[in-house]
Amino acid sequence: MAGLMLGLMAVVPAHAATILDVLTDTQGRYTGPTVEENVVSMDTDKNGFADASEVRAFLELKHGKGYESEVLERFEASLKGTSCGTPFAGASQLTN
Repeated sequence: MAGLMLGLMAVVPAHAATILDVLTDTQGRYTGPTVEENVVSMDTDKNGFADASEVRAFLELKHGKGYESEVLERFEASLKGTSCGTPFAGASQLTN
């Protein structure tokens, strides 16, 4: 995470005090990537869906290997239907 922050700070304009300053406009509105843009970035096989492995790869690329691994493992288990017997457990993709 520290490396990511240092990398981002290297591209922060001299007048911006923080990363938040870069990701907001003069009225304080967020101008960073949208959820849709992030899902499209996750969809590496370009099938219109971001499956659990694509979400994991995207987050680990952004935040480092092992990022939120416990949460992601539970997410993947629930999608495989191994965590519970609910009807939705077989749905394995997020749509964009």
